[in-house]
Amino acid sequence: MSPELIEKEVKRRKTFAIIAHPDAGKTTLTEKLLLYGGAIQLAGAVKARKEGKAATSDWMAMEKERGISITSAALQFEYNNSILNLLDTPGHEDFSEDTYRTLMAADTAVMVLDAGKGVEPQTVKLFRVCRERGIPIITFINKMDRPTKDLYALLDEIEKVLGIKAVPDVWPLGTGYDFKGVYDLREKQLHLFDRTPGGKQKAAFRVSGPNDKSLDEQFDAEIVSAFREQIDLVENGIGSVDPTSFLVGRETPVYFGSAVNNFGIELFLNKFLQLAPAPDHIPLRDGNLLDPVSSPFSAFVFKVQANMNKAHRDRIAFLRVCSGVFERGLNVNHNRLDKQVKLSSSFAFFGQDRNTVDLAYPGDIIGLVNPGTFKIGDILSSGNAPMLRPLPSFAPELFATISCKDTLQLKSFKKGLDQLAEEGILHLFTSRTIGGGVPIIGAMGKLQFEVFQRRLKDEYAADTNLHVLPYGISRWISVADRAKVPGNASLVEDMHGNAALLFDTEWDMNYFQKNNEDINLLANPPYQD
Repeated sequence: MSPELIEKEVKRRKTFAIIAHPDAGKTTLTEKLLLYGGAIQLAGAVKARKEGKAATSDWMAMEKERGISITSAALQFEYNNSILNLLDTPGHEDFSEDTYRTLMAADTAVMVLDAGKGVEPQTVKLFRVCRERGIPIITFINKMDRPTKDLYALLDEIEKVLGIKAVPDVWPLGTGYDFKGVYDLREKQLHLFDRTPGGKQKAAFRVSGPNDKSLDEQFDAEIVSAFREQIDLVENGIGSVDPTSFLVGRETPVYFGSAVNNFGIELFLNKFLQLAPAPDHIPLRDGNLLDPVSSPFSAFVFKVQANMNKAHRDRIAFLRVCSGVFERGLNVNHNRLDKQVKLSSSFAFFGQDRNTVDLAYPGDIIGLVNPGTFKIGDILSSGNAPMLRPLPSFAPELFATISCKDTLQLKSFKKGLDQLAEEGILHLFTSRTIGGGVPIIGAMGKLQFEVFQRRLKDEYAADTNLHVLPYGISRWISVADRAKVPGNASLVEDMHGNAALLFDTEWDMNYFQKNNEDINLLANPPYQD
């Protein structure tokens, strides 16, 4: 395939993730972007999930019941001749590790804030990951149809808490019940929105100027007067969005809207296409960039998921294409296994629907049927594997033993244990001294334990007992240091054969380190260093 054609396809693509604190409206915004992108015809109202109308990106039973995103879904749709790869990340604080890895596959992040709550703890965590990764961030302030904080205070909060300049690209006309539209500061146009029943269809809009006399006739004079004063202050006091500063992470363009009512969504989507970068470079470990056009095919596995569809009951490895062109049936080098593998069963996913993928370009996300060949962090390439940055791994902070209630379910239990641990949402350990040889699971949050048990029951018909252990911190150790560990230490081994130590508290860890200075405690598994 000619470099010119590859370059054309690369420039068409926008690969992005949506990040937010729980309940900020991330999944609703995802739905509405798909609605305006023409990928779905009718958005399922969030409040109707209990009746079974779950968001397109949520497929797990617990997600549908609770209205939260637990897994990361990859959705592709076309809009205005652009190909958008949307990574819907888990918003719940208990699922940060899967979220962080998914962010490594994104080129842009959309940060969703609740207009009434501002910057919340999970937002701060995810923002920091984006900054470390060098991912430019666009901010969407949601729920403008409800009571909000002072808008200038919101912008100031973003700057003070996150350390990034917040520059509005649009400005709202009114807030709460009086939220009537948004003003495009660059195009000097006011978009007035009409409500749609339940926010299920596109909201029609009329375009007007801020000084249009009809505004005084349609809306309260005090609201219109305040709006005009705010526009003057923003334009003369804050300035306009600088695309270069955005791309290097010095500022975040800010948009206002109401995802549930479709207010401001289409304008936001159009602005996003103008600002978001194409996947025209991938940072490498040595600080250089991987050219996606001139380099041969390469991709990395950032997610493994089991049982996405009960009809298939297979495991899927999600790849982010970094360079070159993916063609179904391609033979590639597998860096971890040090052998060639054939990529024959390749799919794109939309919710639970899957379609065969014959071609994919840099920025695209594809799923491969995984018979156990692929693990998180694997690099596949036509030539030498590029030195991509390693995917993050986090030392778990909660631990529990898990056992099967019924010995007749033991085979399914062991299968489920191995397959779900491969997904990387928790860590699987074994120990000769802790728990009497029963498997130990380690997680970042309590809800992960509940999810793990629920999935073992729903997907593998294995009922389990779970006993929480007193440990609150863990560290890996190298192979060389394993022989130095004293006999009274809480030593475990992860599913990759790496040794780790468990401690009750950080004080206990520091005390151990003081008495065993020759043992190097590692925050990441040795194979990632």
